[in-house]
Amino acid sequence: MRDAVGDLLLGSACVGCARPGRLLCPVCRALLPRAAHPAWPSPVPAGLVTPWATGPYEHLLRALVVGHKERRMLALGRPLAQLLAVAVAAAAAVGRDGPGRAAPLVLVPVPSRPASVRSRGHDPTYAMTAGAAALLRREGYAVRAARLLVSRPGVLDQSGLGAGERAANLAGSMACPSTRLRRLAGRTPTARVVVCDDVLTTGSSAREAQRALEAVGLAVSGVAVVAATRRRFPGSR
Repeated sequence: MRDAVGDLLLGSACVGCARPGRLLCPVCRALLPRAAHPAWPSPVPAGLVTPWATGPYEHLLRALVVGHKERRMLALGRPLAQLLAVAVAAAAAVGRDGPGRAAPLVLVPVPSRPASVRSRGHDPTYAMTAGAAALLRREGYAVRAARLLVSRPGVLDQSGLGAGERAANLAGSMACPSTRLRRLAGRTPTARVVVCDDVLTTGSSAREAQRALEAVGLAVSGVAVVAATRRRFPGSR
C-alpha cells in the first residue's frame, strides 16, 4: 500500500528494478552489500593507502550513485550513507590491540568542484559522508565528518579522461586551509583520517586528497567509497 500511494502521489519508482513506489524498494535494499573489500585501481597511484569499496560500480550501486548525484534523488542519500559507513568501518579497522571504535575518526570527503555543486543544487559527496558519520556514531564510533579540503579553480570535469589525464588534471588541485586544520586540531588532535568518495575509478582523486592532507601533517588511514569501477574490484572479470 505504501508503495502504491508513493507512486500515485510522486510518480516514483525503484532505481534498481523500476517497481512503482519508493526510490529503493525493500527487495533491492536487501540486495545491498554488507561488507567492503580492498579495491585497488590499476595502475595504482604511487603511495595510495588501501581503498575499500562495497561493490563494483554497476547495476544497483551505479543507479544509486547516479540517481543521488545527478538526478537529485535525495532519498537515496541514506542507503548510500549506509554503504559508505560499511566501507569506512573496513578502512578504519585496526588490529586486536589497536584503539578500536573509541579512537577519534575523521571522515574527509573528496571536494566537489564549486560549479558542480551549484549546478546540482547540493553536495552529494559531503551529504553521504556526513550521513555515514552519523550512522557510525550510533554504532559506538567516535567519528565526525569534516570538509577539510578545498579544490582550486580550473580543474576540469574528469568524465572521459584517462588515468594519466586524470592524474595531471588533479595534481596539486586540493589543499587544506590552515583555519580548518587548526579547528580540527583543537577538536580531535589524535584523529585517524579516512578519505571518502562515491566511486573509485583511477584513484587519482583519492590520491590527491591524501597528498593534500598529508602535506599538512595528517595521517590518512584509508580510502572509503561506495563502489569501484568493475575492472578494479576484486572478483570481477
